Amino acid sequence: MKAIYREFLYERASFRSCHASTVVEMPGGLLAAWFGGSDEGEPDVGIWLAHRRLTGWTNPVQVVDGRQPDGAQVPCWNPVLWHAPSGELLLFYKVGPSPRAWWGMVMASADEGVTWTLPARLPGGILGPIKNKPVLIDDALLCGSSEEHAGWTVHMERASAPAGFKNLRGLSLQWQRTAPLHLVTQFSAIQPTILPWPQGIQMLCRTQQGVISECWSRDGGQTWGEMRATALPNPDSGIDAVMLRDGRALLIYNPLTEGRHKLHAALSEDGKHWRDALALEDSAGEYSYPAVIQAGDGLVHVTYTWRRERICHVVIDGSSA
Repeated sequence: MKAIYREFLYERASFRSCHASTVVEMPGGLLAAWFGGSDEGEPDVGIWLAHRRLTGWTNPVQVVDGRQPDGAQVPCWNPVLWHAPSGELLLFYKVGPSPRAWWGMVMASADEGVTWTLPARLPGGILGPIKNKPVLIDDALLCGSSEEHAGWTVHMERASAPAGFKNLRGLSLQWQRTAPLHLVTQFSAIQPTILPWPQGIQMLCRTQQGVISECWSRDGGQTWGEMRATALPNPDSGIDAVMLRDGRALLIYNPLTEGRHKLHAALSEDGKHWRDALALEDSAGEYSYPAVIQAGDGLVHVTYTWRRERICHVVIDGSSA
């Protein structure tokens, strides 16, 4: 496995700090979003977006801020882009003073992110996909989610569309959620990423225990087994993973128990045994919060936070060993 191209989404921007990118493939090219402002958690932090055309990435455009009806400004967090089979593009994100007090928002686009519906607040108790892309299983959208207000706990949210996701228009979604999938005395876990294997659905999570944790579902995400530790280290930092079309899984993570100065890719053929495949970063600084997809041409695209200053985009040949 090798990186064949590396670039920044922008060289300069009107905001000082950025974090938590998401990336999706559309018919017209890639689309990426992230939150940016003076610093994480500051009231001026909004959601920014850029398209990748044949000539490169467009200039970042702010698509939403956290301004409230009473005029108060609160920060935005953790955007997640998802392209429905109908062609509708959804942008999930969070708004609120902190991860312990934020709420879920969503808006939709019918023209690949050029224009958007008005933002809508998700139902009470629903946060939407908390960091990583959702996965469509049997016409149910599985959204890995988590809460931080009473300890770090992971849960699963399921969205359905009354006419099915092939006919989705706008924001016509119905939601359900599970109870927490573990006790806080077992793990402090958040931000799951979902891998649909033939033998079941695997959820990998960020934790404060120095490891990536996992849960498995054998019934399409309706119920989940016990959360357990994997052999993969984690320095309390976000991860993301994707199933490749050749049946392997690709994980992007910080292979450390402390710090975020290394960012690697690992491969697995069964979700249990992982091997190091590629070093994306290994130098002073923070390289974190990856998002990963495989495009229609087989190339793998990774975006991640580069020193909280820019968003980096790396293209990987996913066909190599």
